[in-house]
Amino acid sequence: MNNNQTDIQVLSSLDKNPSFDAKADIPVLSSLSKSDSLSAKSNSLGIQGGATKRPSRFGLISLLVLGLTGVLTLEPMIVQIPAVQAQTVPAAARRGFTLLQQGLVNDAIAAFKQAIANSPQSVDAKLGLAQAYQKAGKDAEAWNAFQQVLALSPNNQPALKAVGLLGSYRQEWQVRGIDALTTLLKLTPNDISARAARGLLLGYQGRYSEAFADYKIALQNPTPDTLLGAAQIYTFSGDAKQGLEFFKRYQATGKAIPIYQVAAYGRALRETGSVSQAIQVLQQALSQSGKFPGTEVDIRSALAQAYAANRQVPEALAVLQPLRGKKDGTLALARSLTTIGRSEGNSQLYREGAALYRQILGSSSEASQSLVREAADVLSELPEERATALSLYKQLIAVQPDNKTLLVKQLLLESQLGQISDTDLASRLLPALQPLPSDAAELRSLALGLAQLDPPNPALLSVYQNLLSSNVDVPFLNFRVAQIFLQQNQLDQAKSALAAYKATASGASDLAPDLLLADIQRREGNLDASAQTYEALIARNPSDDLLNGALRGLAGVRLAQGQADQAIALYDQLLQRNPNDLRTALGRATIAYQAKRINQTEAEAVLKRWLSTEPATNTPPELINLVGTLPPSPEREALYTALLAVAPDNVPLQLRQLQVLAVRDPQGAKDRVAQLIARNPDNIGAYFVQGELAQNLKDLELASQAYSGILTKQPNNIDALAALAGVRFQQKKFVVATELYNRILAINPKDLLARRALAELSLAQDQPFTALERFKQLQQEQLASSSNLEFVNRVQRLEVDILKRRGFQPYWERF
Repeated sequence: MNNNQTDIQVLSSLDKNPSFDAKADIPVLSSLSKSDSLSAKSNSLGIQGGATKRPSRFGLISLLVLGLTGVLTLEPMIVQIPAVQAQTVPAAARRGFTLLQQGLVNDAIAAFKQAIANSPQSVDAKLGLAQAYQKAGKDAEAWNAFQQVLALSPNNQPALKAVGLLGSYRQEWQVRGIDALTTLLKLTPNDISARAARGLLLGYQGRYSEAFADYKIALQNPTPDTLLGAAQIYTFSGDAKQGLEFFKRYQATGKAIPIYQVAAYGRALRETGSVSQAIQVLQQALSQSGKFPGTEVDIRSALAQAYAANRQVPEALAVLQPLRGKKDGTLALARSLTTIGRSEGNSQLYREGAALYRQILGSSSEASQSLVREAADVLSELPEERATALSLYKQLIAVQPDNKTLLVKQLLLESQLGQISDTDLASRLLPALQPLPSDAAELRSLALGLAQLDPPNPALLSVYQNLLSSNVDVPFLNFRVAQIFLQQNQLDQAKSALAAYKATASGASDLAPDLLLADIQRREGNLDASAQTYEALIARNPSDDLLNGALRGLAGVRLAQGQADQAIALYDQLLQRNPNDLRTALGRATIAYQAKRINQTEAEAVLKRWLSTEPATNTPPELINLVGTLPPSPEREALYTALLAVAPDNVPLQLRQLQVLAVRDPQGAKDRVAQLIARNPDNIGAYFVQGELAQNLKDLELASQAYSGILTKQPNNIDALAALAGVRFQQKKFVVATELYNRILAINPKDLLARRALAELSLAQDQPFTALERFKQLQQEQLASSSNLEFVNRVQRLEVDILKRRGFQPYWERF
């Protein structure tokens, strides 16, 4: 080398490596200090560790710019000073470059400072000082020094590349790092390493569409390091399948996964169904993490979530315990607790994690957009935090006005908070989503946002279906479609959508579809199958939410089977698990009132307690069910309106509202239900409302038309068959009524309502002995149920009537 040339490279600090926590869609830079080991070893699990003894940061002189321990790799930027130019470089700066080349970093820093003091506008002196700081591991000083270089020379390529690298060290530097690499790529558009580095930083910022655009180019002929970076970004964008593919391609180059990327690798394994392997890999990594400062937090977080996915929640919480009270572990702990709390339906864990997010936001005046969005996503799932979440989304939209996913989340929260109606929600969302984004990452992000709407808005069914038709990788959309079809009583379509979800990897391991399937079976009239599905789910010891849902569902089935006491006992079991759960109290009151175990005043007392203690925005299904079960009341008309804004297709609520209206305007009530049907002729629930309202108004012909309309669309709808049979009974068309009830029994031979009705029909047709035989059979079958007493009394009264008709006086009346 010419003695007048100085070989200076942009050295990466070898102990830096942005990492991610296992929170979907959100990149994390949780650890700022990573090991700089250059010698690696592989173990049987394919994890790359490093030398046991950590080399001194101050003594490292590398000819390679490794960056991110093999993730963010920038080709060495050699600053060559030609002989002519060298004469213009201050002598102190030339001495600094020589000292730096010799590894005398502190002496070099002093020389560069002297050069700058003598020549304040010298770009070379400032660049030398910045590189010396970087080589010394003084990242903040290096960052500021490189900014000074760019202030004098905005297109200085070594400084731009260094700022791009340093941008990965701290979250608050990422945007500036992206800007620097963007400028560099304008100067050198074919610099693939810089493009891959920018893709990684964009991924850290959650700007996945832009990140993938960079990776699309960088991955055409990728280096192993590019593959490793892409594996992380794709995994944490939510596309774990693609992420795992890149991890495997990286391993196929003969390299083992570095310990710094094991958390991401573990997540990719977990989310693609290899939970046991993820646990094994992460356990091995955790045992080595003490040798590599900064790795423990992320590995513990990933391992905890893998344990939880394997239903080992105690082990998950034990792994997280060391992170409690640890400042650099707060964010990872928050993510883990909310992820586990969500998957387990454990509101206590979820709220604990949410509180940590509030703490993090409160202690940071300049939180990144990705962190603000992450916190908003978490807080939006808690009713009491939705207003805060909404303000955070609005804050983000002010910066990203064209982000459709943020708009979706804002509108969903406004709907949940009662600020807009479901109709307004649909009318604002549908135009915004036409057409759907063409970018795959944006499309997936949008799908994930819509999948959070629970219950889903039926007006958005076409959007869900279009997203699924676009092959977006969000299988849970099938579950939401199934819910919509179930709301509309389109049971065959609901089962088809549910089957599509169960056919996916995530759906196959999800127990939530069992709840939906059991409800479909109940609506089909197959109560035994529904009960068995609920009991099988309970036996699997699911999460708290699923267990509670299964117990509630089973209680509903028992009530339909005429076993009210068993249903109430199940709710008592729920209350024993959580005595202060007002939702469960609402559910128990609904069943107890239906079974006549409590009177209307007692049921209304439970309702008033809820309304006086809970915010108006908290409208769980139990509240809707109780309000729909209680008789219509003008005092609750405003409540009907409010609840229908949340559940616009709820048949009992619609009926109660119309019954109140019918008292003062019968024809107006009929016209309104006709409008419901005209608005959506396929909404079976609207026909049920019309039929029941017509029966209340003694308009049996209109009721007959309504139920017949349902049977035209769904010939085997048991509820419609029973309702029409009841109308025919009232019309004294006993033969037709008998035929309809027999159709029900052909579908469900054990249907209690139909069998009881047939017994009453026999009596109405003056067939007392046939009726007596049928009631006795029902009495025998219901020995263990609360309905037995009813049948005992009915049999006794019928026997007395038969005796009297024959001229006999019962023995107890003879004296």
